[in-house]
Amino acid sequence: MALSMAVAGDVKTISRFIGKEDVINRLREMGFIPGEKVEVVGRNVSGLILVVKGVRVALDRSLASRIIVCD
Repeated sequence: MALSMAVAGDVKTISRFIGKEDVINRLREMGFIPGEKVEVVGRNVSGLILVVKGVRVALDRSLASRIIVCD
């Protein structure tokens, strides 16, 4: 499922990315690496607040929809 579908309180594992290489590289630079755990701490109309590698990150829904996660 896409990370954009997760709800607050979920902890998911990144499995892969969807998109062009430049978008994937940007996500990797932000700390989103396959196998890494991501916690959803908040959601709003424009996107999600996440914790990855102990750092809070805000992602808009379009970027979050490019990250495929599993439980």
